[in-house]
Amino acid sequence: MVALPLSVLPPGPLRIVALVVTVGLTWIVVSILLGGPGSGFPRIQQLFTSPENSVTTEPRARKYKCGLPQPCPEEHLAFRMVSGAANVIGPKICLEDKMLMSSVKDNVGRGLNIALVNDVNDLLKFIRPLHEGTLVFVASYDDPATKMNEETRKLFSDLGSKNVKDLAFRDSWVFVGAKGVQNKSPFEQHVKNSKHTNKYEGWPEALEMEGCIPRRTTAS
Repeated sequence: MVALPLSVLPPGPLRIVALVVTVGLTWIVVSILLGGPGSGFPRIQQLFTSPENSVTTEPRARKYKCGLPQPCPEEHLAFRMVSGAANVIGPKICLEDKMLMSSVKDNVGRGLNIALVNDVNDLLKFIRPLHEGTLVFVASYDDPATKMNEETRKLFSDLGSKNVKDLAFRDSWVFVGAKGVQNKSPFEQHVKNSKHTNKYEGWPEALEMEGCIPRRTTAS
Protein backbone atom coordinates (compact mmCIF):
# COMPACT_ATOMS: atom_id res chain seq x y z
CA MET A 1 0.00 0.00 0.00
CA VAL A 2 1.32 3.47 -0.96
CA ALA A 3 0.66 6.38 1.38
CA LEU A 4 -0.85 9.44 -0.31
CA PRO A 5 0.99 12.68 0.15
CA LEU A 6 -0.79 15.54 1.82
CA SER A 7 -1.05 17.30 -1.47
CA VAL A 8 -3.62 14.83 -2.81
CA LEU A 9 -6.20 15.42 0.00
CA PRO A 10 -9.54 16.81 -1.26
CA PRO A 11 -9.66 20.50 -1.88
CA GLY A 12 -11.57 22.91 0.37
CA PRO A 13 -15.17 22.41 -0.96
CA LEU A 14 -14.84 18.65 -0.88
CA ARG A 15 -13.61 18.81 2.70
CA ILE A 16 -16.75 20.69 3.67
CA VAL A 17 -18.95 18.03 2.01
CA ALA A 18 -17.07 15.25 3.80
CA LEU A 19 -17.51 17.08 7.11
CA VAL A 20 -21.26 17.45 6.56
CA VAL A 21 -21.61 13.74 5.71
CA THR A 22 -19.65 12.79 8.81
CA VAL A 23 -21.79 15.01 11.03
CA GLY A 24 -24.94 13.56 9.51
CA LEU A 25 -23.87 9.97 10.05
CA THR A 26 -22.89 10.80 13.62
CA TRP A 27 -26.33 12.34 14.28
CA ILE A 28 -28.08 9.23 12.90
CA VAL A 29 -26.02 6.90 15.12
CA VAL A 30 -26.64 9.08 18.19
CA SER A 31 -30.38 9.23 17.44
CA ILE A 32 -30.53 5.43 17.21
CA LEU A 33 -28.72 5.04 20.52
CA LEU A 34 -30.93 7.62 22.20
CA GLY A 35 -34.07 5.90 20.95
CA GLY A 36 -35.39 8.74 18.86
CA PRO A 37 -36.68 12.21 19.72
CA GLY A 38 -38.19 12.69 23.15
CA SER A 39 -37.20 9.27 24.41
CA GLY A 40 -34.34 10.36 26.61
CA PHE A 41 -31.49 7.96 27.18
CA PRO A 42 -32.98 4.49 27.62
CA ARG A 43 -30.71 2.71 25.16
CA ILE A 44 -27.60 4.41 26.48
CA GLN A 45 -28.65 3.33 29.96
CA GLN A 46 -29.14 -0.24 28.77
CA LEU A 47 -25.60 -0.30 27.39
CA PHE A 48 -24.14 0.78 30.72
CA THR A 49 -26.46 -1.20 33.00
CA SER A 50 -25.16 -4.55 34.22
CA PRO A 51 -27.47 -7.60 34.20
CA GLU A 52 -27.22 -7.77 37.98
CA ASN A 53 -28.66 -4.27 38.31
CA SER A 54 -31.29 -4.66 35.63
CA VAL A 55 -32.92 -7.75 37.12
CA THR A 56 -34.95 -7.29 40.27
CA THR A 57 -34.19 -10.21 42.55
CA GLU A 58 -36.95 -11.47 44.81
CA PRO A 59 -36.14 -11.57 48.53
CA ARG A 60 -35.29 -15.01 49.83
CA ALA A 61 -38.22 -16.60 51.60
CA ARG A 62 -37.75 -16.75 55.35
CA LYS A 63 -37.70 -20.17 56.93
CA TYR A 64 -39.10 -20.88 60.35
CA LYS A 65 -38.70 -23.79 62.77
CA CYS A 66 -37.81 -27.04 60.98
CA GLY A 67 -37.78 -25.13 57.69
CA LEU A 68 -41.52 -24.41 57.62
CA PRO A 69 -42.53 -21.58 55.29
CA GLN A 70 -44.77 -20.04 57.98
CA PRO A 71 -44.56 -19.91 61.77
CA CYS A 72 -46.85 -22.09 63.82
CA PRO A 73 -49.52 -20.50 66.00
CA GLU A 74 -48.96 -20.22 69.73
CA GLU A 75 -49.25 -23.46 71.68
CA HIS A 76 -48.39 -25.51 68.57
CA LEU A 77 -45.33 -27.62 67.83
CA ALA A 78 -43.59 -27.23 64.46
CA PHE A 79 -42.51 -30.48 62.84
CA ARG A 80 -41.12 -31.77 59.57
CA MET A 81 -40.42 -35.36 58.64
CA VAL A 82 -39.16 -37.16 55.56
CA SER A 83 -39.30 -40.88 54.96
CA GLY A 84 -36.26 -42.77 53.72
CA ALA A 85 -35.50 -42.82 50.00
CA ALA A 86 -35.23 -46.45 48.86
CA ASN A 87 -32.60 -48.11 51.05
CA VAL A 88 -30.00 -45.40 50.50
CA ILE A 89 -31.05 -42.15 52.18
CA GLY A 90 -32.32 -42.37 55.74
CA PRO A 91 -35.38 -40.58 57.14
CA LYS A 92 -35.44 -37.31 59.08
CA ILE A 93 -37.64 -36.20 61.94
CA CYS A 94 -37.47 -32.60 63.16
CA LEU A 95 -39.51 -31.14 66.03
CA GLU A 96 -39.37 -27.52 67.20
CA ASP A 97 -36.18 -26.96 65.18
CA LYS A 98 -34.45 -29.93 66.82
CA MET A 99 -33.45 -32.86 64.63
CA LEU A 100 -34.59 -35.92 66.56
CA MET A 101 -33.57 -38.54 64.03
CA SER A 102 -31.44 -38.50 60.87
CA SER A 103 -28.59 -40.27 59.13
CA VAL A 104 -26.24 -37.53 60.31
CA LYS A 105 -27.17 -38.28 63.93
CA ASP A 106 -26.66 -41.96 63.11
CA ASN A 107 -29.83 -43.01 64.92
CA VAL A 108 -31.96 -44.33 62.03
CA GLY A 109 -32.25 -47.80 60.57
CA ARG A 110 -34.26 -49.85 58.13
CA GLY A 111 -37.86 -50.50 59.03
CA LEU A 112 -39.83 -48.13 61.28
CA ASN A 113 -38.03 -45.18 62.83
CA ILE A 114 -40.05 -43.98 65.81
CA ALA A 115 -39.57 -40.93 68.01
CA LEU A 116 -41.66 -40.66 71.14
CA VAL A 117 -42.13 -37.16 72.49
CA ASN A 118 -43.91 -36.27 75.71
CA ASP A 119 -44.87 -32.74 76.72
CA VAL A 120 -42.79 -33.09 79.88
CA ASN A 121 -39.75 -34.00 77.71
CA ASP A 122 -39.70 -37.56 78.97
CA LEU A 123 -38.67 -39.91 76.16
CA LEU A 124 -40.16 -43.28 76.92
CA LYS A 125 -38.70 -46.64 76.22
CA PHE A 126 -40.60 -48.69 73.70
CA ILE A 127 -41.22 -51.55 76.08
CA ARG A 128 -43.13 -49.37 78.53
CA PRO A 129 -46.73 -48.24 78.08
CA LEU A 130 -47.07 -44.86 76.46
CA HIS A 131 -48.22 -41.98 78.61
CA GLU A 132 -51.46 -40.28 77.70
CA GLY A 133 -50.79 -37.49 75.20
CA THR A 134 -47.38 -38.78 74.08
CA LEU A 135 -46.68 -37.83 70.46
CA VAL A 136 -45.44 -40.60 68.20
CA PHE A 137 -43.47 -39.72 65.04
CA VAL A 138 -42.95 -42.54 62.53
CA ALA A 139 -40.93 -42.45 59.29
CA SER A 140 -40.35 -45.55 57.19
CA TYR A 141 -37.02 -46.57 55.68
CA ASP A 142 -36.66 -49.37 53.13
CA ASP A 143 -39.33 -51.78 54.44
CA PRO A 144 -41.70 -50.83 57.27
CA ALA A 145 -44.19 -53.70 57.16
CA THR A 146 -42.53 -57.11 56.89
CA LYS A 147 -42.11 -57.56 60.63
CA MET A 148 -45.45 -56.05 61.57
CA ASN A 149 -48.05 -58.27 63.17
CA GLU A 150 -51.71 -57.62 63.96
CA GLU A 151 -50.92 -56.38 67.45
CA THR A 152 -48.44 -53.82 66.07
CA ARG A 153 -50.94 -52.59 63.49
CA LYS A 154 -53.61 -52.23 66.15
CA LEU A 155 -51.21 -50.21 68.29
CA PHE A 156 -50.64 -47.70 65.49
CA SER A 157 -54.32 -47.68 64.67
CA ASP A 158 -55.08 -46.78 68.29
CA LEU A 159 -52.56 -43.95 67.95
CA GLY A 160 -54.62 -42.51 65.10
CA SER A 161 -53.33 -44.20 61.94
CA LYS A 162 -55.82 -45.03 59.21
CA ASN A 163 -53.30 -46.47 56.73
CA VAL A 164 -51.31 -48.87 58.89
CA LYS A 165 -53.73 -51.71 58.15
CA ASP A 166 -52.78 -51.45 54.46
CA LEU A 167 -49.04 -51.00 54.97
CA ALA A 168 -47.10 -53.52 52.87
CA PHE A 169 -43.57 -54.49 51.79
CA ARG A 170 -41.39 -51.46 50.94
CA ASP A 171 -44.22 -48.93 51.13
CA SER A 172 -43.33 -45.35 52.10
CA TRP A 173 -45.07 -44.11 55.24
CA VAL A 174 -44.88 -41.08 57.54
CA PHE A 175 -47.21 -40.65 60.49
CA VAL A 176 -47.72 -38.55 63.60
CA GLY A 177 -50.10 -39.90 66.22
CA ALA A 178 -50.68 -39.66 69.94
CA LYS A 179 -51.67 -41.84 72.82
CA GLY A 180 -55.33 -41.39 73.69
CA VAL A 181 -56.51 -39.67 70.49
CA GLN A 182 -60.22 -39.95 69.78
CA ASN A 183 -60.08 -39.51 66.01
CA LYS A 184 -57.78 -40.47 63.18
CA SER A 185 -54.68 -38.32 62.81
CA PRO A 186 -54.59 -35.73 60.01
CA PHE A 187 -50.82 -36.12 59.87
CA GLU A 188 -50.25 -39.23 57.77
CA GLN A 189 -49.04 -40.05 54.25
CA HIS A 190 -48.71 -43.42 52.56
CA VAL A 191 -47.48 -44.47 49.10
CA LYS A 192 -47.74 -48.05 47.91
CA ASN A 193 -44.81 -49.96 46.48
CA SER A 194 -45.75 -50.55 42.84
CA LYS A 195 -43.48 -51.29 39.90
CA HIS A 196 -45.77 -49.16 37.73
CA THR A 197 -45.41 -46.01 39.82
CA ASN A 198 -42.18 -46.46 41.81
CA LYS A 199 -39.70 -43.60 41.59
CA TYR A 200 -36.78 -45.84 42.45
CA GLU A 201 -36.12 -49.38 41.29
CA GLY A 202 -38.06 -51.41 43.83
CA TRP A 203 -39.17 -48.49 46.03
CA PRO A 204 -41.73 -45.68 45.83
CA GLU A 205 -40.86 -42.00 46.28
CA ALA A 206 -39.83 -40.55 49.62
CA LEU A 207 -42.58 -38.74 51.51
CA GLU A 208 -42.26 -35.34 53.14
CA MET A 209 -44.73 -33.95 55.66
CA GLU A 210 -44.70 -30.84 57.80
CA GLY A 211 -47.16 -28.93 59.92
CA CYS A 212 -48.13 -27.62 63.35
CA ILE A 213 -49.37 -29.89 66.12
CA PRO A 214 -51.44 -28.45 69.00
CA ARG A 215 -49.75 -28.83 72.36
CA ARG A 216 -51.53 -31.00 74.86
CA THR A 217 -53.50 -28.93 77.32
CA THR A 218 -53.46 -30.03 80.94
CA ALA A 219 -56.22 -29.33 83.40
CA SER A 220 -55.27 -26.86 86.08
